[in-house]
Amino acid sequence: MFFQENVNCWKVTPARNVAFLIDGENYFRAVAEACEAARQAIYIIGWDIDSRIRLCRDEPSNDERLGAFVDRLAHQNPDLHIHILEWDFAMLYSLERESLPLLSFGWKTHERVHFALDDNHPVGASHHQKIVVVDDQIAFVGGFDLASCRWDTAKHAPHHPERCDDGKSYGPFHDVQMMVGGQTASFLGDLARRRWEDATGEHIPTPKVEGQVPWPAWIPCDLGDSRVAILRTEPEHDNRSEVREIEQFYLEAIARAQSCIYIENQYLTSHIIGAALEKALSKPEGPEVLMVLPLKCSGWLEQQSMGALRQRLIEKLRKADRHQRLKICYPHHEGLETEIINVHSKVLIIDDTLLTIGSANLSNRSMGFDTECNLALAAEDQTSTSDAIVTFRNRLLAEHLGTDPECIADRFEETGSLLLTVDKQKRGERSLRELPPATQPFSETDLSAREIIDPERPIAIELLLDYLGMGSNREPETVVIRKKLWRLVAVIGTLLIFAGLWKWSPLKQWLSMEHLLAAADDIRKSPLSTPITLAIYVVGSCFMVPITLLILATVLGFGPYKGFVLALSGSLLGGLASYLLGRWLGRDVVRNLAGKKLNRLSRKLAQRGWLTVAVVRLLPIAPYTIVNMVAGATHISTRSFLLGTAVGMIPGILTLTLFGGGLEKALRQPDWQNVTLAALALGLVLLILIVGRRWLTRRVENHAT
Repeated sequence: MFFQENVNCWKVTPARNVAFLIDGENYFRAVAEACEAARQAIYIIGWDIDSRIRLCRDEPSNDERLGAFVDRLAHQNPDLHIHILEWDFAMLYSLERESLPLLSFGWKTHERVHFALDDNHPVGASHHQKIVVVDDQIAFVGGFDLASCRWDTAKHAPHHPERCDDGKSYGPFHDVQMMVGGQTASFLGDLARRRWEDATGEHIPTPKVEGQVPWPAWIPCDLGDSRVAILRTEPEHDNRSEVREIEQFYLEAIARAQSCIYIENQYLTSHIIGAALEKALSKPEGPEVLMVLPLKCSGWLEQQSMGALRQRLIEKLRKADRHQRLKICYPHHEGLETEIINVHSKVLIIDDTLLTIGSANLSNRSMGFDTECNLALAAEDQTSTSDAIVTFRNRLLAEHLGTDPECIADRFEETGSLLLTVDKQKRGERSLRELPPATQPFSETDLSAREIIDPERPIAIELLLDYLGMGSNREPETVVIRKKLWRLVAVIGTLLIFAGLWKWSPLKQWLSMEHLLAAADDIRKSPLSTPITLAIYVVGSCFMVPITLLILATVLGFGPYKGFVLALSGSLLGGLASYLLGRWLGRDVVRNLAGKKLNRLSRKLAQRGWLTVAVVRLLPIAPYTIVNMVAGATHISTRSFLLGTAVGMIPGILTLTLFGGGLEKALRQPDWQNVTLAALALGLVLLILIVGRRWLTRRVENHAT
């Protein structure tokens, strides 16, 4: 057996169906059809996810975007939950991505479309897995993100009218995704749920779907019942051990190669994989190596960084190729001028026995620093698997060379060589051309940058600052931990100081009703009364000022009508401010501050949505500010937070408005009539709060069932 679980793979799983989807036209359509059939759960996990893209472009009239698509699915099916997890990307990529995904997916979509940004990784690392799972029965893994500038047809024509996203045209794009059904999809569902829980702290229940999700009829099954391995890369982080299964697979697979190694990849910078290829090329009777790479790295960031590192590794491989068994190519299409065919796929095929497709580039990052997921096949003694691997390789070569797979098969049978198959194919519109040598010599400065640009393992933030000339000497891990603890102590200390000031300082006297009435009169007379009031809510919410006190002061100062509007607006603005503060401080700080009870509550909030947020507003569980910070730290959607806060606060604000008028009269003229009216208003407040809480609680229970 080639595969060893927890060594060169995570799990070896039975797959009912396997299909190789080449290029975005096929992949996007397959995802759309599989999701249309979803009954309970869709997980979309990616490095980049864009709500503005169109999945189906066969008809120009079909203008439905991804955000509208998932929103429609959630509205149509009351049992369907959709979880979308995207890397909380670095600012360096902000010009190349959708700028406000939280707004697009978190606010504009249905409550059962759950969106989160994944920042649970080492500093400088990224979440790079590209997985879609439908009901734990159909899954997709490969190089594709559901993002802009990915869709294209197999022709990769220089110009295509549908190759346009958000009003911007882009060049040809080539990628590959593997589609699987059966238990493999179930294990990928487990992987997606665990990744979501790591990123958000929220547990997702496993879907229980009866029957099978239909396999799209137009997608041919390239391989029937088979064994598919799931491979991962995960960095050491948060007390989790490092996982380098993809790297181990590559090393063992390359070492086993006898006749040919076929590689398609976006990058080529991993020095460990480079060394394994050098060793294979140095063997007198070793395998041929055919590599298909992009002519140049796409994007300004990649070209300036990864392109230089690729140059150095290619030079080393060519020097090691003493037996003339290496060909490094790029796909070309006549008519391309400044554009290139952007090779984004991550494929390795060894002889006719081993294959892997996934998200992992041939970079140091993908081998040990970023989170990655690949699928793999090993033919062993199975002819059907071997035939499927060879047929897939022929399809790829046929696309690049502008011919058909049968022609490639005949040519390979004739020559027995991948390199001769490429050389003997007549050049037409499509061809594989030798990658030219770099025009600029490799700089040792580029080599020293590798630790920052393409690291193998997690690096400390201090290392990055030192490299950029912005830091000092690197600090040991104990010093870093000590700083985090001081940050937590500072936050807790600040809150305790303010609590003490309210209780024992002269501020306590300022909170008397006489001072409140006088302050209310002063604020009401100011021409800037509205912005001042809202600013007080924002500042007060961040510094633990009781929200009930602020609402009461507003009602006393502005009367029932304007006071109600200002109190509600101020509560939402103040709540949003402390919600964002919690997001900035992070889960660890806020959870330590809030305690276990609120940690459990935060998970319930995220699972139930705005209804439970509303109930929490009516229950004296914790101070307003603390609840807001916990909601922000655990990435409860902004829409759920604001909507639930509004619904939960309105009954209390309304009753305080009614009670406030009677209270003001009782305070200014404390006779028995005014005191009686105030008491009746207070009773009405309690009645409305009790009824509202019970109604919302029932709604939550019904929603849960």
